[in-house]
Amino acid sequence: MKFKTLNNGVEMPMLGYGVFQTPPEETEACVAEALEVGYRLIDTAQAYGNEEGVGAAVHKSGIPREEVFITSKIWVSNMNYERAATSIEETLRKLGTDYVDLMLLH
Repeated sequence: MKFKTLNNGVEMPMLGYGVFQTPPEETEACVAEALEVGYRLIDTAQAYGNEEGVGAAVHKSGIPREEVFITSKIWVSNMNYERAATSIEETLRKLGTDYVDLMLLH
């Protein structure tokens, strides 16, 4: 796997698996399969409605959390400080993790 070193020194895998339009009830199985075949970057978003499945698959995979790069995105309606903070906490809860490697504005 090739990596890109970000400005903060974090290494991000150059190839990732996105779950846009993956039905929530299928997300866990799809992400589990992606992790099994070697993907280590998983891209989701609050608007996709499937962060729980991503988190469950990462947790059940047995792969150490620090080896899976998770990207999520804040929805446009949450783009002020208070709503963003609340929204990020909700994402962390749904993913079942205490950090996201990259959080973008959607």
